Amino acid sequence: MAQEREKDIQQLKNRFRDLAERSYSQGIFTFTGFLGLSEQELFWQQEKDLRYAGYALDGGYRDADRVVIRFGSETELGYVTPFPIACIHISPLMQKFADDLSHRDFLGALMNLGIDRSTLGDIRVGDREAYLFCLTSVADFVCENLDKVKHTHVKCALSENSEDFLQQEPEVVTVQVRSLRADAVLARICDLSREGSLELFRAGRVYVNGRLCENNSRLLKEGETVNARGFGKFRLINEPRETRKGRLAVDAAVYR
Repeated sequence: MAQEREKDIQQLKNRFRDLAERSYSQGIFTFTGFLGLSEQELFWQQEKDLRYAGYALDGGYRDADRVVIRFGSETELGYVTPFPIACIHISPLMQKFADDLSHRDFLGALMNLGIDRSTLGDIRVGDREAYLFCLTSVADFVCENLDKVKHTHVKCALSENSEDFLQQEPEVVTVQVRSLRADAVLARICDLSREGSLELFRAGRVYVNGRLCENNSRLLKEGETVNARGFGKFRLINEPRETRKGRLAVDAAVYR
């Protein structure tokens, strides 16, 4: 199992290098598939060796967890190729007979179509409906073949404007901490003990701005997004304020 994991890691790193080199040498934009947080971390480990080609990341909307990397510099190439990302609205044929559908239900139905996971981005779930971000290469296939999720018959339609999707409204919370250390802020916002917070760092489950954070004492800054896998994510939305007792009051937008 460990050897297979190492092989997959090396193959992905080689893929990054090949795409960057092809973009640079041929003067074209090249694209990865959708990458999860752990796969994005492999890119950031190589970023210094790949930046010569230029790159950008996009998942179809702001703060997407799964993103596509585009290699190529708009300035150097003199043109731009949009990211090959489509947004599909999945809704029940008959709302009143629909099941309560979860992210797992939608993902399972999609995987049952034999689709590679790398072609699928985030799935934003609402009230018995969802918006799926996927590569344009599989969009028509999904629309033509996805007709059932769990026990619910569904219909699919391309969303012309990706802004139509279910944008999750964050809960704005204020917590008081002694410092802006990542482990301290994470513990307060996710309602964890200090040891519980540290365990997430030890397990490699904490990402800051899409990059793995192993330094639990790292000081967070305004605007940074923290993703704790299994516990949601949050973004610091302003500078901290000092309280009368010498603590820091921090406002954060929390996505559960």
